[in-house]
This record gives sequence, structure tokens and C-alpha cells, in this order.
Amino acid sequence: MSNIVDPLVRQIAARIRTERERRRWTLAQLADASGVSRAMINRIERGESSPTAVVLGKLSAAFQLSVASLLALAEGTPDDTDGTAGVRRQTDAAEWSDPATGYRRRQITGPHFPAEIAEIRLPPGARVPYPAAAFAFIRQVVWVLDGRLTFHDGDTVHELEPGDTIELGDPTERVFANTTDTECRYAVVLTRGTTP
Repeated sequence: MSNIVDPLVRQIAARIRTERERRRWTLAQLADASGVSRAMINRIERGESSPTAVVLGKLSAAFQLSVASLLALAEGTPDDTDGTAGVRRQTDAAEWSDPATGYRRRQITGPHFPAEIAEIRLPPGARVPYPAAAFAFIRQVVWVLDGRLTFHDGDTVHELEPGDTIELGDPTERVFANTTDTECRYAVVLTRGTTP
């Protein structure tokens, strides 16, 4: 298998390894905590495989980070804690694409902003499930901008149209699905809640 050359994928690989090593976890321990195979984690960390959205959700849940946090940290956004305003041009923003579904995610805010905001583009027919643990310790709002989103919140299904929002409650398994023949674009806004 050839090495992945996308710079963001390399940054994600480095971030996953850093988060694992920071916790002094072996590959086997991360595999146990996330439900992702040791071999897959190893390939991701070596930059030989691009993680899917589902795999990122499982890994971020194991680290008790949101997917948005994991991606924002991977982007290496400059430190903005000095209080000065920072302009992030759309053309400069890193966009991550799920190799399995074509789902595209662009971080809007940097890692030091108090709320994490991401823009998601979900292609027609795409379905992205996340485990309940991916939503632990965060408060999240989903805001549909264009298209229609079929959102599974546990056993409840919501059909969301442009302008609709949903505030997520207690962690449960969730699925973001586009059952239409046109792209769905939505924003995810989250803040960190109570931690253990």
C-alpha cells in the first residue's frame, strides 16, 4: 500500500499517535478502548491508511475528545490565546474527506476558541454512524444549511430541512444520513461539557 500524501491525513496520523502516547497507551490498549483494530490504528499512525469518519469517531471517543477537537488539533492552527482576532480564509482551511463516504469536514474555529464549529458536506446516499462515546462530555447543536439531513438520535429519527437545528442531549448512538440525491451541508457547533 502506498503512503498517503495528503498533509492533513499525515497531521491526523501524528495527532492520533501523540494522543495515544500522551496517555502511555499501547496500540493494543487503544484498540481495546476504541473498538478499532490494532492493525488499522498502526496503518493510520504510519500514514498508510486514511481513517474513515466512523474510525475517527471511535478513536476520538476513546481519547474523550470530539472529532472536531481531534481534527482541529491535527490542523495545528496557530495559537490564538493572546486575544487578537485571527482571519481564517476559506481557501486556507484544511478540509478532511472520509475515504469511505465522501463526507467532507472543514474546521471553522481553531483549537483555542471556546466553541468548536465545523462545516460538513454529506454527499447523496452517505450514512455516517457514531458511537455514543463520541458524544460524551460535549454539548452539541447541528444546524442544517442546505439540503436535507436524516438524523438518527438513538431510536428517534428526525428529518431536518434548511434552517432546522437540533440540540443533542445525553450521549447515544447517532447517525448522520443523506437519503436524497443532492448534497446536504450542515454545521456542527459544540462546547466541552463536564469531564470525569
